[in-house]
Amino acid sequence: MSHIFKMYGTCATEVKFKLVDGRMRDVKFKGGCDGNLKAVMRLIEGRPAVEVAEMLGGIRCGRKNTSCPDQLAKAILQAREDEETDQADAKTADG
Repeated sequence: MSHIFKMYGTCATEVKFKLVDGRMRDVKFKGGCDGNLKAVMRLIEGRPAVEVAEMLGGIRCGRKNTSCPDQLAKAILQAREDEETDQADAKTADG
């Protein structure tokens, strides 16, 4: 399942990724610092999403209160929550 999130307070405006068996896949940023974000994408590909969120959460960019990696961490946590809700709703529907 693909997840797309609008990013706030960063040069990148959007991040798109998949969670496959709890691991990061096909991460793509829209905008931002091209070289730095390509490095982030390569480093996290295939890693457990929870590990990535813990590693990147709280990183700041200069004087900003956030960064592209921090926004990605928030997006990962939201995606996991969304998937858990979807699974719970599916179980309820199956009754």
